[in-house]
Amino acid sequence: MRRAAVLVAGSWGTALASVLASNGYLVALWTRNEGQAKEINEKHTNSRFLPECELPVNIVATTDMEQALKDAELVLFVAPSSAMRQVAQAAAPHLSPETLCVHATKGFETNTFKRMSIVLAEELGRSASEIVVLTGPSHAEEVIRKQPTTVVVASESIEAAEKAQDALINSDFRVYTNRDVIGAEVAGAIKNIIALGAGLSDGLGFGDNAKAALLTRGLAEIGRLGTAMGASPMTFAGLAGVGDLVATCTSKHSRNWRAGYLLGDGTPLEQVLDKIGMVVEGVRTTQNAYQLSRQFHVEMPITNQLYEVLFEGKPPKAAVEQLMGRLKTHEMEPLE
Repeated sequence: MRRAAVLVAGSWGTALASVLASNGYLVALWTRNEGQAKEINEKHTNSRFLPECELPVNIVATTDMEQALKDAELVLFVAPSSAMRQVAQAAAPHLSPETLCVHATKGFETNTFKRMSIVLAEELGRSASEIVVLTGPSHAEEVIRKQPTTVVVASESIEAAEKAQDALINSDFRVYTNRDVIGAEVAGAIKNIIALGAGLSDGLGFGDNAKAALLTRGLAEIGRLGTAMGASPMTFAGLAGVGDLVATCTSKHSRNWRAGYLLGDGTPLEQVLDKIGMVVEGVRTTQNAYQLSRQFHVEMPITNQLYEVLFEGKPPKAAVEQLMGRLKTHEMEPLE
């Protein structure tokens, strides 16, 4: 039986492990938590992250990194952006040069603002062109239940992307390939900021008109930053861009939307994060994108206002009023 490893055992990692298991892989699901590993192996559940979902028996959890990566032909890194470098460091000594490395994390590294493929390349001693990015509209809660899902795998190496495509694709989980790694990673990260804004808008009691405007202008911000960083504008019209943006900004499954909703309802950020109980990537990404917009000299008004709400105590309603009161401009400004 072919072997694969998934690092770590959160909701998305567990859902992707289930996809690989359905495709005939023996999947090692790595976690630091002994209790979680025991539950997965004995009960075939991961109740904290995906309650009421039964896992395939060919998913085996372990806290031993060396054991997890032994004979793995593919490894999926699904650690939070804040932990990606640490997880990669732990994995590096046990990885075979032939192992295909894929990541499915949507965010930047704090302080360095590096994309996850760059972090992995640095720690694994590989060229960034060898790393594959998995992204697109894909809630773990739907993937684990085999509801139809379509994603994209991006790599500078079409051979690597096609290997990842072959490993993951099935009748429930359709996988496209793309060469635009920068666009895939930037879109996946920034859409979480816009989802925070969409939730905040709903929490304030605004309607569909406001959300439609937020998504549309948010897509413009994603494209503006992405092309400044070297992405193809076409990527933002695809699954990694508008597809993921719509799914994350309109779904009850979205942690970022839920966090924004609670903020709009007047709940302080610290309490919001406690209530969610899992990583809300959009919060950290707002900090990083705020700095990236200055580094690349691009205008990101939604990101700027959310930064002020999250980190400078600005009332959410005041942020919306400031966005609506901006100076008049053309809708179709060039992305470059």
